[in-house]
Amino acid sequence: MRCRYQSHNPAGSLRQKNTSDKSAGNLENILATNRVLPVRIALRYLLARHSALSYVSRLALLGLALSVAVLVVVVSVVNGFERELRERVMGVLPHITAEGYAGLTTAEVSQFIANAPYPGLSALAPFVRGTVLLSANGSIQGASITGIDPSSYSQVTDLAQYTQRHTLASLHDTRYSIIVGATLARKLALSIGDQVLVVLPVGAITPAGAVPRQRRFRVVDIFDSQSQSDSQTALISLSSAQRLFRLGDKVHGVQGRLVDLFQIEGPRRLFYDKLGEQRVRVQSWMGTHGNLYQAIAVQKLTMFVLLSFLIAVAAFNLVSGLIMIVEQRKNDIAVLRTLGLGSASILTLFCTLGLALSVSGIAIGLGIGVAIATALPHLYASVSATFELNLMSQYFIAYLPVDVRLADLLQISLGALLLAAFATVYPAWRATRLIPSQVLAHE
Repeated sequence: MRCRYQSHNPAGSLRQKNTSDKSAGNLENILATNRVLPVRIALRYLLARHSALSYVSRLALLGLALSVAVLVVVVSVVNGFERELRERVMGVLPHITAEGYAGLTTAEVSQFIANAPYPGLSALAPFVRGTVLLSANGSIQGASITGIDPSSYSQVTDLAQYTQRHTLASLHDTRYSIIVGATLARKLALSIGDQVLVVLPVGAITPAGAVPRQRRFRVVDIFDSQSQSDSQTALISLSSAQRLFRLGDKVHGVQGRLVDLFQIEGPRRLFYDKLGEQRVRVQSWMGTHGNLYQAIAVQKLTMFVLLSFLIAVAAFNLVSGLIMIVEQRKNDIAVLRTLGLGSASILTLFCTLGLALSVSGIAIGLGIGVAIATALPHLYASVSATFELNLMSQYFIAYLPVDVRLADLLQISLGALLLAAFATVYPAWRATRLIPSQVLAHE
C-alpha cells in the first residue's frame, strides 16, 4: 500500500505542478499584454449589444452629436453672413469715397486719377450721386442714382458681373440710358427697353409754382446682386448725370477700391493731401457697414461660446453614463485587479471607453451638422418660394448664406474632444478606487 501510494504520488504531483505552471503561464501572458488588454476590453464594452452600456452609450452619443451639429450649423450661417458682407456687398459698393463739399472739377479729378496707382488703392473712378424718384407704370420708388464712367467704375466695383449683359458699357448705347436694380425693376414692372421717368426733388420756380426737374431714361440693363443695392440703386452715365444735376464740368467726387479692406487710414490721408482737407469729406465702408461687420464678428464669438456650453452639458451626461458603466462592471474590474491588472490599466480602460464614445459622437455630429448646413440654403429657398415668404427682407442680402469652414470644424472638434476628455477622468478614477475584496465578498 505504501509503495503503491508512493508510486502514484509523483505523477499526481507532476500533474498538479503542470497545471499550476500552465495557470501561471496564462497569467504571465495576460500581464505581458497589459497595455493592449484595456483597449480590447473597452472596445468590447462599447460594442456590447445586450447590456445597459448600449443604451447609455447611445444617449451619450446622441447628446454630444446633437450639440456639435447645432454648433456647426449656427457657426456656418454666421460665417455665411460675414462672407457675403465682405465679398458681395463690399464687392458691389466702393470701399472709400471722397466727396467735395462744393464739387470737384473734371480736370482736377482726371489728373488725380491719371497719377494713380497710389499706395493702398487699386482703382479710382469719378462719380455724381443724388437722390431721385423713379416713376413707371403707375408706380413711384425712391432711389439713389449714381453717374459713372463705365470703364473706370468697373474697376472700382464688381457690379458689372451681376448685370444681365455682364458689362456697364451699355450705358453708352443711348444718350439717356439707365441700369436699375432687380428689386427696383420688379416694383416698377420694368424690363430692358422700357422708359422710366427720373424726377429730382428740386426744380425751377415758375408762375405756375415749383416744377420738379425730370428726364426720361431708357432701361438698358438690370443688375441682380441679391443685396440692398438692388432695391435702391440706379446707374447712369457720368455725362447724363452732369446734365441732370446741372453740374457743368464738375463731379461730386472720387470713389476708390482698397487693396486691403482694413487698411483705410493711408488712403484716407492721401485723399485729404491730394484734394484738400477743407474741400472734401472722406468716408469708407467702415462708416456705412463697419458696425454691421463688427456685430457679425461679435455674434459669431458669442454664439460659439454659448453653444459650447451645450457641448459641456453633453460631456457631463457622458460623466454620468460612465459612472453607471463603472457600477455595472465593478465585478469585472475586481476580477481584473485580482489577476494583476494595475490601476493605470484600469484608468486607461475607462478613458479609452469614454474617448471612443466622444470621438464617435463628435464625428456623427460633424457629419449631421455639415449635411444640414449644406442643405439649408436650398431648403430656405424652397420654403420661401412655396409659402411666398421673404424672411430676409430686413437684411443686407435677400437669401440665407452658409459657409462651412474647415478651420471652424477643427476648432469645434478639438474643443468638444477636450471637454469630453476631462469628463472621462473622474469616472475612470473612480474605477481605480474599487477594492476587489469588498466587491467580491458576497460573490
